Amino acid sequence: MPKKSQARGHDTRYVRLQKNYCFACGKNNPEGMRLKFTFDEVRDCFVCRFRLGKRYTGPPGHCHGGIIATILDEAMGKVNKLRHVVALTSQIAVNYLKPVPLNKPLRVESREVRVRGRQHINMAEIFDQKGEVLARSRGTFIAVDAERMFAKYADK
Repeated sequence: MPKKSQARGHDTRYVRLQKNYCFACGKNNPEGMRLKFTFDEVRDCFVCRFRLGKRYTGPPGHCHGGIIATILDEAMGKVNKLRHVVALTSQIAVNYLKPVPLNKPLRVESREVRVRGRQHINMAEIFDQKGEVLARSRGTFIAVDAERMFAKYADK
C-alpha cells in the first residue's frame, strides 16, 4: 500500500486534465451534490461531512434510497485513490439500516477491505450526528486504464 502522504489522488494524465462533472463529487457540475472527501490518516479512512436538502427527498423528511446508494458508492470509490488507480463500480450491496434524515449533519466514511489484482473491495457507512450507522455498503471495483477507456470523452 502507498504511504499515506501519497493518498491525495489519482496520478494519471486523464484524471488530472478533466473537469469533474461527477454528480456526487464534481465541482464543475452545478446540479451535483459536490461532496468533498478528506483522508483521515489516523483512522485510515475517507470522510465526508454533509447535509441533504429537500431535493433529495424519498420518504417524507428522509433521503431517497438511490441517493443513499450514490453517496456510499462515491465514498467507496474514493478509496481507490490510495492505490492510484481509476476503478469502476462492478457491484455494490447496500444495507439500509435506518432512515437517513434530511437537513441534519451526516457523515460518510469509507475504507479498503482487500485488493486482488484489478479487483478492489471497499466498504462505507453513513452516520448520523450521534454516530449511529444509518446505512452500510460493500462494493467491488475493477481497475481500468482510464486514458484508453475514456479518451474520446477527454476535454480538448
